[in-house]
Amino acid sequence: MLRAVEAGKKRAIVVRVEDGLVTLALIVMAALPLLEMAARIVRHEGIAGAPILVQHLTFVVAFLGAAIAARESKLLALATGSLVPERGRSAVSAIIGSIAALIATTLALASLSLVASEREAAEHVALGIPTWIVVALMPALLMVIAWRSIRKSAKKTAARLLVALPSLASVLAFTLVSDDSLAFARGAAPFAAIVLVAAAALGLPMFALLGGAAMLFFFHDGTPIASVPLEMYRLSASPLFPAIPLLTLGGYVLSAGNASQRLVRVFEACFGWIPGGPAIVTTLAFAFFTSFTGASGVTILSMGGLLMPVLIQTGFSQRFALGLLTTAGSIGLLFPPSLPVILYGVSAQTPMDALFAGGFIPGLLLIIAVASLGVFQAVRQKHQRRRFVLRAAAKAVWVARWDLLLPLIVMVGIFGGFATLTEASALTVAYALFVELVFHRESEFRKKLPQAIVDCATLTGGVLLVLGVAMGLTNYLMDAEVPMKGAAWVQAHVESRVVFLIILNGFLLIVGAATDIYSAILVIVPLITPMAAIYGVHPVHLGVMFLTNLQLGYLLPPVGENLFLASYRFERPVMEVFRAVLPFLVAIAIVVVLVTFIPPLSLTLAEWWTAR
Repeated sequence: MLRAVEAGKKRAIVVRVEDGLVTLALIVMAALPLLEMAARIVRHEGIAGAPILVQHLTFVVAFLGAAIAARESKLLALATGSLVPERGRSAVSAIIGSIAALIATTLALASLSLVASEREAAEHVALGIPTWIVVALMPALLMVIAWRSIRKSAKKTAARLLVALPSLASVLAFTLVSDDSLAFARGAAPFAAIVLVAAAALGLPMFALLGGAAMLFFFHDGTPIASVPLEMYRLSASPLFPAIPLLTLGGYVLSAGNASQRLVRVFEACFGWIPGGPAIVTTLAFAFFTSFTGASGVTILSMGGLLMPVLIQTGFSQRFALGLLTTAGSIGLLFPPSLPVILYGVSAQTPMDALFAGGFIPGLLLIIAVASLGVFQAVRQKHQRRRFVLRAAAKAVWVARWDLLLPLIVMVGIFGGFATLTEASALTVAYALFVELVFHRESEFRKKLPQAIVDCATLTGGVLLVLGVAMGLTNYLMDAEVPMKGAAWVQAHVESRVVFLIILNGFLLIVGAATDIYSAILVIVPLITPMAAIYGVHPVHLGVMFLTNLQLGYLLPPVGENLFLASYRFERPVMEVFRAVLPFLVAIAIVVVLVTFIPPLSLTLAEWWTAR
């Protein structure tokens, strides 16, 4: 009993230290770009080393957040393992934990050479901080993730030792075995790939699946697997990636301050009088809010409980309400400052402002398609309508005026050239904090804020860890000239542009169902970009088509993130949730077809914006 109490105290200390460090890192990340902007205005020059420091703080947040995600069992995975029979779950958990720990340990060991090279280079991040000290967090925290994978996969010490055996073997292999003696192990790579795929179907975290695949490819070709952690470092510390945790933090701050409820009241007062008004309100509120949370499904968790009873009380069936809330959880995917659009722009080297402009009309079509199902249901079932009250609408808009101005501030900052993407993201956080602390002053906000920051780090850490290993896999594909070979094969076998677009849509549908959107962007976009160029598909049109297709991926098993979040939030089986979203899948599929075969829907505003 005393041992359990002592262990609980130690764990509480570790939790406080990790949460405190990641909170501090995020606060400094948000503050430095704002100081940089102020310095440019006052002194006409920035702060020396500030951008580099912010980039490396992103690296710190990525790995600390991933360690916290492992602590809270929130690492992104393709499946939950819920379909495994009760009797077999302990064994499956042990196997999954063992594989995840093995891959995390191998990545940690491989990253030691990166630490050594940075130490030899004797370079500094900023403020006299050696780069190698920051990079050393990678192997340290990957080992933490490995240990937590082992610890959570088994309860007894003997079982944990058994789970840890492959990881211990990996350590021995790195220290005792030469590269020449690994030829036999290289021959086992196909078997290892089959094990990875099977484990992914049972709940293996995405970072382990993609990281394991990347290492297998490099290992099979005789390339040092240190290339994978090198890409993880480059990606996490890149100039554009600070926007991911900062914009996500802005969304979490708004959620902690109940901005979602104020927005619901605005849309309800302005559009609630229309037939199916509650469905329209839900779709608009979700679209507004999810654009700031990267279409991560956070909206389902924060607003789902608020809107579910409203939809049911106004006459919608529970099944329809469940489908609507699940679908709308990612409906703001194409609107600024959506993270998938930013990430696509980076991966495809397509201007982000043109992508956002190109996605505006398709984004509106998605809203109309989803909301129209609510209107149809309300008219068919003769729901009672409420009358429009101008005074109530004006009051709701006035109360939420500061929240409604946030997208305008972000867009003016980014598209007007007044701030870099990182600075605009930091401004989003500062503005959200200022509005919540000064104007709204919700009683629970200060209590919710620390947990909101940690939740933000947990989500972005899990995402950035996946993106890092995905970039390692992408680089292997590029080095192997897979995109060029694929483009040549497609050109030789597909003559019609229309046929190519049909095949591409089918392929993207499979991709959306089999992987998360962030990994798909980094792995798939470099493959399809050269193919699309052969058939004269405009880069913006391709981007909007790609993202609209993957909008369906949020709703398709086995990966469908929205399905799992809705299942968790509303305590319904995943397949029941999937059946509820089927009508909405059809509506979104129609929009996908329109966007694919009517390019002006994507290009009209994009070309106007580019030529302005």
